[in-house]
Amino acid sequence: MSDRVWFYADGGKQLGPFSESQFRDLIANGTVSGASYVWTNGMENWQHAQDVPGLMNRPRPPGPPNLAGASVAGNSPGGAPSSAASVATADGASGGSLWIDFGIWDFTWRSIVLAICSVFIIPFPWVLVWYLKWLVPRVQVQGRPNLSFEGTAMTIVPWYFGGIVVIIALAMTGSHLLSNLSIIIQVVLQWLFIGWLIANLAADGRPLGLSFSGSAWAFFGWAVLGVLSVITVIGWAWVYTAWMRWFCNNIQGTRRAVVFNGSGLDFLWRAIVAAIAASFIIPIPWVYRWMMRWVASQTELVSRNI
Repeated sequence: MSDRVWFYADGGKQLGPFSESQFRDLIANGTVSGASYVWTNGMENWQHAQDVPGLMNRPRPPGPPNLAGASVAGNSPGGAPSSAASVATADGASGGSLWIDFGIWDFTWRSIVLAICSVFIIPFPWVLVWYLKWLVPRVQVQGRPNLSFEGTAMTIVPWYFGGIVVIIALAMTGSHLLSNLSIIIQVVLQWLFIGWLIANLAADGRPLGLSFSGSAWAFFGWAVLGVLSVITVIGWAWVYTAWMRWFCNNIQGTRRAVVFNGSGLDFLWRAIVAAIAASFIIPIPWVYRWMMRWVASQTELVSRNI
């Protein structure tokens, strides 16, 4: 239950996502009442909060709910509600920022397994798919319920192991110049991974039909710029956020545009705090989740300008 996120309808607007604890706070302070329409993963339609088993511990308030102004124009995260609680727009372009949540211990042991298998190289593609099938559903996208990853390890095996063989061959030449070419191979592998990841995203078991249109040369250019920006001490934070905006702008196949709103300054101070906290080792999982939540909160779906 702790992995669920919640939405509620208020004044014709869809608000959320909220983590389980945040949503409980909204109930406790009266923001969400028993008459409020709510939705979470696994629900087919919006329901009154008081009708969701175990959610409310108060009796049903008298009289009908006040849903004046609520719209029935389109689909909401839980499918099209039959009542006036639907709050998405007719073209499905209601938008909203992403949200991610996961249990710390579950994340920690899975990440350790992934790191170990990456060292042994051979099992890595299969473990990576296993990891993504766990992580992707933890990302919540408004209007796209039950997000999942449908990729298979055998899809990436040819170029993954091909890249590894080339890197080993370059290292065996003994040439420092040729060995440096392995960096280019690693960047290309990262670019291929991004395209593979995006192309295999699905919602409710149906492929989203997404693709990544950013070129390998542009991706390599951003990687080089990122390395060069390190010499400016703080400039890398602005390069990172600009790179993220380029990345989001090149996600194709959505009716809504994907944008990244984070600023370099916001990322810089968070990165500094994260680095200090991570130096104590134990806080690393919490720091990682904190940073991922910020990145998700700055990634938004907006109406495309046509």
